[in-house]
Amino acid sequence: MIPLVMVHGFMGGSRQWAEQTKALASCLDVVTVDLPGFGLNAHLPAPETITDFATWVLDHLHTQGIERFHLLGHSMGGMIAQEMVALSPERVARLVLYGTGATGVLPGRFEPIHTSKTRAQSDGPQRTARRIAATWFLDREAAAGFEACAAIAERSSLQSIVAGLNAMEGWNGEKNLSAITHPTLVIWGDHDRTYPWHQTEQLWTAIDDTSLAVIPNCAHAAHLEKPDLFNRILRDFFEGGGNADKDRAILETSAQRH
Repeated sequence: MIPLVMVHGFMGGSRQWAEQTKALASCLDVVTVDLPGFGLNAHLPAPETITDFATWVLDHLHTQGIERFHLLGHSMGGMIAQEMVALSPERVARLVLYGTGATGVLPGRFEPIHTSKTRAQSDGPQRTARRIAATWFLDREAAAGFEACAAIAERSSLQSIVAGLNAMEGWNGEKNLSAITHPTLVIWGDHDRTYPWHQTEQLWTAIDDTSLAVIPNCAHAAHLEKPDLFNRILRDFFEGGGNADKDRAILETSAQRH
């Protein structure tokens, strides 16, 4: 069985995938990664580039004996996933790009990246973590999953926060999109405050074999806001073969490109 490697986003961690790990256990061997500087690897210095993050994940998987895998990347993790495909396309079977884009400066984000860096310096890492984590949920701090998500984010140091923001700001994967030939699923919450629709649309239209799932009434953390629907979408993609020409009746909101 080909495992599914799940790469979290900025200030995330492997523990945020608990619902997915449990729900997908019957059909997939789920492997979750803690990026250096975040989650359970918060004690490690964070790289300053998306390429260095991608290389770290590829090397980490190699040490675990995982040479071929399905790949899911969320947010910054989606940028890392795109870079992993560019570096080692033969190792990836199917690709899920969730709440992410190909433009690292994040046009349309709830605030510019340079503002986040300035505020992180003045507010400190813990206040920054909680403030930004709140934007990931439609109901912000009142969301059921906010506190657990914020607790993971609060593990991030000032160095890892600034490094992660620098890595995103300095990356652009647009030139690589046309080279992605893997069956790909793009997932987006329709109230995402970090990646607006045009980022998602670019992935959907530029990658050849792509399906699109838009999850309604969710922000940037759809896997925590509507885990049952999110998990059904993933199961359908992997169990049903991920064919871009196959209608996906389980989606509340969906579109197909032919």
